[in-house]
Amino acid sequence: MRSVGKAFGMLLAALLSAAAARAQVPLVDFARAPQFRDIKISPEGDYLAASAVVDGKAVLSLIRLDGMKGVNLRPRDLDEIADFWWAGPHRLLYSVSQKTGGLEQPVATGELFAVNADGSNQKMLAGFRVKGDPVIVTPILPLFSDDRRVLVSATRWNGSLDGAYPSAAWLDLDSGSVTRIVTAPMRNAQFVADNDGDVRFATAQGTDQAWRVYYREKKGDWELLFDESKHDFGGFPIRFGRSGGEVYFKCAGSHGIAGVCRWNVAARTFAKLWSDGEVEPDELLSTFDRKDAFAIRSTPGRPQTSLIDSAAPEAKLLAAMSAQFPGEDVRFTSHTRDGRKIVVQVEAADDPGSFYLYDAEVRKASFLFGRMPWIKPETMGKVEPIALKARDGTPLHGYLARPQGREQAKELPLVVYVHGGPFGVRDLWEFDPTLQALASRGYAVLQVNFRGSGGYGVAFERAGYREWGGKMQDDVTDATHWAIQQGVADPKRVCIFGASYGGYAALEGAVKEPDLYRCTIGYVGVYDLSLMYKRGDVPQSKYGENYLKRVLGEDEATLWDRSPIAHLDRLRAKVMLVVGGADTRVPPIHGENLHYALEKAHVEHEWLYRRTEGHGFYDEANRADLLERLLAFLDGNIGASAH
Repeated sequence: MRSVGKAFGMLLAALLSAAAARAQVPLVDFARAPQFRDIKISPEGDYLAASAVVDGKAVLSLIRLDGMKGVNLRPRDLDEIADFWWAGPHRLLYSVSQKTGGLEQPVATGELFAVNADGSNQKMLAGFRVKGDPVIVTPILPLFSDDRRVLVSATRWNGSLDGAYPSAAWLDLDSGSVTRIVTAPMRNAQFVADNDGDVRFATAQGTDQAWRVYYREKKGDWELLFDESKHDFGGFPIRFGRSGGEVYFKCAGSHGIAGVCRWNVAARTFAKLWSDGEVEPDELLSTFDRKDAFAIRSTPGRPQTSLIDSAAPEAKLLAAMSAQFPGEDVRFTSHTRDGRKIVVQVEAADDPGSFYLYDAEVRKASFLFGRMPWIKPETMGKVEPIALKARDGTPLHGYLARPQGREQAKELPLVVYVHGGPFGVRDLWEFDPTLQALASRGYAVLQVNFRGSGGYGVAFERAGYREWGGKMQDDVTDATHWAIQQGVADPKRVCIFGASYGGYAALEGAVKEPDLYRCTIGYVGVYDLSLMYKRGDVPQSKYGENYLKRVLGEDEATLWDRSPIAHLDRLRAKVMLVVGGADTRVPPIHGENLHYALEKAHVEHEWLYRRTEGHGFYDEANRADLLERLLAFLDGNIGASAH
């Protein structure tokens, strides 16, 4: 009877396993581009505009709310929609990106187009394909328009890789004529305008890596307000307040982490408004009349909103909508001029998101579209914020995902998933298709915001400078040990994976900690630090060269010692390399040199090379193939069959 029971148990387990396999989301679904990227309602509330993917191409969908009928505006030839803005009651601006040289991923062209809400009167307003005076034009945000013209930043290309001096200008929405107002005192400056559309601030980082802020009175001349190279930096202007006498600044907060201040224009003094002490502000949320801010968003773990004005109608509506979608991140993406209709986006780390239309007259939110409707949140892995301390006591934060239905499981196979950048970039509590693909196949996934990551203050970011392979790598190692100590990870089944800098960290982790990782996956990664000075688009400008000197250092011996390719004799982990042949940020020579070095050392490894891909695979078929190959590699090394 015991043998019969055992046989029945094995049969039941096999049936359950087969059922689970049938229930798995196909990997191709994780590789698909979102059906809708963004949706914005027209100022009068009678049209929606959406960036949508049709037949693998990003188009602009123009939809009349009455009847939900519309047209898809398909950019010409190899162009795709990049971004769009309502600039009038029935007039839109949009920018495009273009596939060039046989590349899969389109590149922004710097051109600006306009079209009516019904699809008529489509016109190129500015760009290199405009005859006469070609300029690169981008809207100054928040967008300021008087329905006939819009405030933009206009730049004539001067051939310098370090950029040019932009001008704030008015762009006519019909003729495309550019009327310049004032030229910035710095290259690559970004402008901030007041509520009347007068440009008052210009901010940029110079080739010396120092930030500077210039200020001007209405119609006045520029004066240097803050210079990071000479004294304590005051902060970055964000937007004007309702009165015009105060400006919201990203400024010094508690514990050396930026907060939000109000800068008095007349007195030129700061008053602290908000400081978290753990993370920096992400953005200010605008009132519906666009003349002030009512809240501050930040991401200590999950996104959170701190109210500036709790009595504001926008604050009350946001609280009500958040209560309607518990556990989700709720935000307003656009609204009519009178605030009676609002497009609301609802998303989470296990939910790619949906759009709703809130109607203030009936006090109801109606479903519009799902971003990736083929993904069911209830089948996705749960992602929880984590906190730990590095070996030197530095606080670290990140995220841990476990497979759906196994939230309390122990000794799971673990993938340490390292983000790129590395500086100023961080992992967030948001839907990540790659992470969820891994979780869907039974893997726990660990993300850590190592020092150098953004969002935790200038000191934390700069603590990562010249620490490639040093303290930044130690933070990843410490987080991996934390997951093992917590019982989440099986210490014999840990793999490290990442793209760009994450690809570097994956291979560096494998040679620096040979007994910790069973396998390593480098995706468009850097493997020889000295090559950063010689190849790719970063060292081609003075700005880029100085940036590398600041964050990498110049000591050749140290750069070589901290390069994964220099220490293949320490390597014990199984290796997979993924390379884009058209990558200009991290040229394929990084992956190719490592590939040849591994072959010379007789080290077997997986090799995935796509000639037309750049810095990360863009084509859906290539992304699906990457996921298939990646999961097969993981399954063979740390999956259940490898235990």
